[in-house]
Amino acid sequence: MERNFLEMVAFCVYLVLVLAIGVFFFIKGKKMTGDKAYFLGGRQMNGFVAALSAGASDMSAWVLMGLPGSIYLWGMGQVWISVGLMIGTICAWIFIAPKLRKYSIKADDAITIPQFLTNRFKEQNPVLQAVCAFIFIIVYCIYSASSIYACGSLFNNIFGWNPLYSMIGATVIILLYTFLGGFNAVCWTDFFQGMLMLLALMTAPIAALIVMNKPGFTPVAEVVTPDHYYNILSSGKFDYSSIKDILSGLGWGLGYMGMPHILVRFMSVKSDKDMRKSQIVGCFWTTIILVMASVVALVAHQYLGSSLGADDRSFVFITMVRALFPALIAGILLSAILAASMSTADSQLLASSSAFASDLYKPVFRKNAGDKEMMIVGRGVVALISIVALIIAINPNCKGIMALVECAWAGFGSAFGPAIVLALYWKRFTYKGAIAGIIGGFVMDAFWYCCLSGSVEKLTIINTGIYEIIPGFLFSLLVAVIVSLIDKEPSREVRDLFDEVKRMRE
Repeated sequence: MERNFLEMVAFCVYLVLVLAIGVFFFIKGKKMTGDKAYFLGGRQMNGFVAALSAGASDMSAWVLMGLPGSIYLWGMGQVWISVGLMIGTICAWIFIAPKLRKYSIKADDAITIPQFLTNRFKEQNPVLQAVCAFIFIIVYCIYSASSIYACGSLFNNIFGWNPLYSMIGATVIILLYTFLGGFNAVCWTDFFQGMLMLLALMTAPIAALIVMNKPGFTPVAEVVTPDHYYNILSSGKFDYSSIKDILSGLGWGLGYMGMPHILVRFMSVKSDKDMRKSQIVGCFWTTIILVMASVVALVAHQYLGSSLGADDRSFVFITMVRALFPALIAGILLSAILAASMSTADSQLLASSSAFASDLYKPVFRKNAGDKEMMIVGRGVVALISIVALIIAINPNCKGIMALVECAWAGFGSAFGPAIVLALYWKRFTYKGAIAGIIGGFVMDAFWYCCLSGSVEKLTIINTGIYEIIPGFLFSLLVAVIVSLIDKEPSREVRDLFDEVKRMRE
């Protein structure tokens, strides 16, 4: 009982800090007006905050629960997810971030990804923005559900609380500070949460190794999983299953090119100098986080043995921390899971609300909507998506954190990844090509997920086992290129804008 009380004290301190940041930026934000200030922080993010915010909004609770659990249970074949994400984040920071920031400013100071894609083609037609907003709302409901589900699992495992009440409480907290401070509050809370995640992932395996090196140490339970699963980068012998693991793992890296809540962090950096800082910090932080998440699983294999089964694999990190540290310290480290969940959820909610308010409501329904009205609409969408995400998370058929993240990550990567890459690097890319590519990628991703990945048993035609982001991304790219080549060449104004951005010093 005393242990639970001290762990709860640590969690409460963390939550008070998060809300305090929201209140601070709510007061400060009264001096900043307009949707640009609320949704993009006025493009005034410094390099360190933007980098850690991008990383923390990306690395949700799956990096502390889902990934270590998968490696712990199924072996080193799952490490390819980390490899793919490391390659993807480095490519995104180097090739996408600086150019997207400059291009979005030149493209009539766009503040959202759909707005950037529309302005890039000098189009007044709101079809692309409406399509993007529709996809945003669908996918973010699924993505946010993973964070809410993680909070419920966390409090249920530690304190024995009803997961439903835990999920509702987490949703309320996330809503409060997203409502209060907008983009600034989200980025600064992400910054502190990113530091906490890094501290937790580095501390736990080091402490476990110290304990294991003491004389007389024995694992918590007998090691049943074959050791060769942990000695090679494939789950067992090198066969189709291993090739599938490698391809699917590397495919995760494609998601970075089309993840809206990460891309807007690139757009928010205030200067070229800060962008260079962000590139270094962002690549380094993400690499360390992914490496240490894998190390946690490998150390847990020796420390915990096979004491955790398939149903409990998500609790590898929690079990280790509670066994190794005093209650108060354990509570602080376990707050990292709450931090990971909330830092991702708040970013997703803000991105989805900005997409609806700026890209659908204003251009389609209320062209003369003022700043105050846009704020109200944006916050209303945040509340709506939170409620839908909560309903998904509490559904008895919900497959858990990793399954939800996989689904949402592939949806965004397939739909928007090729469009962003082509918009930044292909002069011949057209507005119709962008619309076709986004719709084509999203539809192919959904079809592959339902019928060819084995994720939905009743609809599966052939179980390829290949992660749906790979065919979705490739199909989107192909459709976008073909439609652009068939379509008439972009106007002189659009081509001149592309050349102007190209001439700018990277």
